[in-house]
Amino acid sequence: MLLEKDIFNIKTNEEFESIALQVFKFQFENNPVYRSFCDLLYKHPSDIKKVKEIPFLPIQFFKSHEVLSSTKPPQKIFTSSGTTGNVTSKHHVTDLKIYETSFIKSFTHFYGEISDYAVLGLLPSYLEREGSSLVYMVNDLIKKSKRPKSGFYLNNLGKLAETIEILESKNQKTLLIGVSFALLDLVEYYKFNLNNTIVMETGGMKGRRKEMIRNELHSILKAGFGVDEIHSEYGMTELLSQAYSGGNGIFECPPWMKILTRDTEDALTLQKPNKSGGINIIDLANINSCSFIATQDLGRVYENGQFEIIGRFDNSDIRGCNLMVL
Repeated sequence: MLLEKDIFNIKTNEEFESIALQVFKFQFENNPVYRSFCDLLYKHPSDIKKVKEIPFLPIQFFKSHEVLSSTKPPQKIFTSSGTTGNVTSKHHVTDLKIYETSFIKSFTHFYGEISDYAVLGLLPSYLEREGSSLVYMVNDLIKKSKRPKSGFYLNNLGKLAETIEILESKNQKTLLIGVSFALLDLVEYYKFNLNNTIVMETGGMKGRRKEMIRNELHSILKAGFGVDEIHSEYGMTELLSQAYSGGNGIFECPPWMKILTRDTEDALTLQKPNKSGGINIIDLANINSCSFIATQDLGRVYENGQFEIIGRFDNSDIRGCNLMVL
């Protein structure tokens, strides 16, 4: 059985390739839903020699099936946001420590120690429902920051603005992470000139405002917060890892996560770099569910592995991942 430390200590492409193939074999043998999907495609571990040959499970299966590679009972069931009447995705997580290790190591990889930051969460739409993996992550970051001003700010924008100014006056490194519509609400009422604060949007208007292209959103937020760049987080209910963008909507994955694109007309054909297509995600932290997922996002992956999200497939439901419809 693969150990968690193997996944989170990947340092080279060769190590990623080797461990991904082991994860595929393990999930083929232990995940009935994924096994059935692979069988329908006549794909068997003995036939798979490269990561690019591994089948990617359509993300819709998380709505209709329990996608599990473990017989342990779930410690937590994360659910996607959805409008009334829509079926939501469910991610049965049997080991929350893996999720916690993933988001802490990922944050540290891109931003340094969480204990250096005050963490301010502005996630009203997520806090108003149960089962958000994003709220779970931010809540844990708040705890691990151990800063007295860290916390969630549901609707009290005045208190949040005051807190931001206090932290700025103390030159305290701060992470303000919020859903797009709430960040827009904040800068409509208050103006800032931030020097010590990372502003990070998690995407989506959740029906509170009209969707807007990323450039328009970031332009308004940069002006309102007085910052040069707006950071972004790309994650979803069905994953246990996140990619981050330091600006311009260009995302980078932690070493145990990788993005590929598939042909929009032929879901089984992967694209070469720099071509837009459907986003396929390899998330090796998903060892106990499925690490190989074909999403409903459209994007472009560059030669260096960085990527951008450029939209959604038509007729797919809008939910809790970072989406900027162009």
